[in-house]
Amino acid sequence: MNAYGGWSSPITPEAIVESVSGITEPNSVNGALFWLESRPTEGGRVTLLKQVNGLLTELTPAPLNVRSRVHEYGGAAYLACEKGTFFVNASDQNIFEVMDDGAIRQITDSDASVRYADLCMDAANNRLIAVTEVHGDAPEPKNALASVSIANGHAELLCEGHDFYASPRLSTTGDELVFVVWDHPNMPWDGTQLIRATLENNRLVNETVVAGGATESVLQPSWLPDGSLLFVSDVSNFWNLYRWDATGVYPVLEEPAEYASPPWQFGYRNYAVVNEQFVVACRHFNGEQDVILIDLASGFATPLLDEWATYGYLSSDSQRIYCVGSRCDRSSELIQYDLGARTVTLLVQSRSLGIDVDWFSQPQHIAFNTRDGEQAFAYLYLPCNPEQDAAPGKPPLMVMSHGGPTGSASATLSLGVQFYTSRGWAVADVNYRGSTGYGRVYRDALKGQWGNLDVTDCEDAVNHLINQGIVDATRVAIRGGSAGGYTTLRALTTTTTFRAGASHYGIGDLSALARDTHKFESRYLEALLGSESALIDRSPINHLDGFNCPVIFFQGGDDKIVPPNQAQEMVAALRDKGLPVAYIEFPDEGHGFRDADNIVRTIGSEYAFLCEIFAIEPVENLPDVKIENL
Repeated sequence: MNAYGGWSSPITPEAIVESVSGITEPNSVNGALFWLESRPTEGGRVTLLKQVNGLLTELTPAPLNVRSRVHEYGGAAYLACEKGTFFVNASDQNIFEVMDDGAIRQITDSDASVRYADLCMDAANNRLIAVTEVHGDAPEPKNALASVSIANGHAELLCEGHDFYASPRLSTTGDELVFVVWDHPNMPWDGTQLIRATLENNRLVNETVVAGGATESVLQPSWLPDGSLLFVSDVSNFWNLYRWDATGVYPVLEEPAEYASPPWQFGYRNYAVVNEQFVVACRHFNGEQDVILIDLASGFATPLLDEWATYGYLSSDSQRIYCVGSRCDRSSELIQYDLGARTVTLLVQSRSLGIDVDWFSQPQHIAFNTRDGEQAFAYLYLPCNPEQDAAPGKPPLMVMSHGGPTGSASATLSLGVQFYTSRGWAVADVNYRGSTGYGRVYRDALKGQWGNLDVTDCEDAVNHLINQGIVDATRVAIRGGSAGGYTTLRALTTTTTFRAGASHYGIGDLSALARDTHKFESRYLEALLGSESALIDRSPINHLDGFNCPVIFFQGGDDKIVPPNQAQEMVAALRDKGLPVAYIEFPDEGHGFRDADNIVRTIGSEYAFLCEIFAIEPVENLPDVKIENL
């Protein structure tokens, strides 16, 4: 019987990387199914695949990489439609077309300072309508809608004046365009407007606001065959479906559940139009998700799918629906659901781990009381290893703080979680206040309180588990990436609950972030912090006296969102204070690591660091990690 924390496990860093490839954005066109696949073993390259009658074709072979950099996070980097197949290439951000014979034709010809995303076909005028982002000498890039000639690549601005644009969608008649706009200091989950306009040649006229405003988030517009509109709005606290027609705007199905997720990237589709009468939608309620069929006339909902933990990127060809489903014990899968036969077909699965499901800890969605009398949530994973009996004592705890901070933890299989649980750790993946999936009031609770409530919610989750007698209070670590890295560092400077930390491209200096970050998030901190003084007061770099435990940092050298100087300054400060610290930088990585070798090193190095700090004796060979001041 081995002690908790160092058990032998087949879920190795190499197995994680070799078995996982991301499936996103399925789309069915005239009997052909398209989707994107990310490949860590190819440096994180994203490729476009097409399947017809079971025959699979890769449309974008290496070195092509289907990825937009609009807003830096990108998304919606390809369009497959009756007119053709188009994509944005990562290296130069130009638009390309996949010809019928498989040849690739370049449409636009500019450098990477001009970027495109969220393509929409205007077949009558043989052009694409796209969100564009132009980087020049101005402090911020210019965002707009542009029309791009398919014939010669000539681009013209179609609509400008707002800080941000998304979701251009042309009506079935081709003479009306809807799109979403928002302006600083809002993020798209704070307040957006849905604009409807008439399209005349290369001009938009008769612009009207369909819905939205400074305090209403409107997302994901779609046209119905009868000329009415569907969209998602949180005007009722939850992101629900609404319909607009000549008589006004009214809810399709109003309930305390979420029908959207925060649009950090373009192209999220949480619902899909089947026909004039029916819509399929992903519903998120109380930590669980399902897919339902909604009758637009009656508002009646029929459950279709509930065996997967999460669903995303819904699309429909009127007879079938397609989506990406993720289970808690299996990799993401591309699912087809036949609406007539009511049968499920598994089309594509990410590469299998080849590991029995008995190795995977099952998530428990828990609610716990917070110190201010409210309630917060987490997914709890207990140690799980079929080759180990319960060990003496209690397991160490890893607290995970998700990024965003407007994001969420989910019950989807996370091999990063299972890496630890299979080695005898408990894991708490915390949905602190500010997380999505619980309504706008819960989401907005973090406004003005970032660095406070997220930290205390993580700490209260630990106290809840300690009081329940589940974990070892002397071996509690916290980790997070990006905004989750900030919560990690903030927790390590304001509490004594955590005994070690791991920051992945996390934020140490909020003032530097405000100066250096990109346009999309350049005003994000205003709402999150509530005051300019909080930039200093809540920056971990300004509270080094609060540090009393070891930290390991992982950083991308080409990170434009959280630049490397953030981590470097924190490392220098911890080094000078004499605390154990380790720093690993990957020069060619950006915000989030894509290269397989770098991911393998990160996973192994983090675990090796924690084993050293917590005096855990692992049974496997781990990377050498240089820990200063050990």
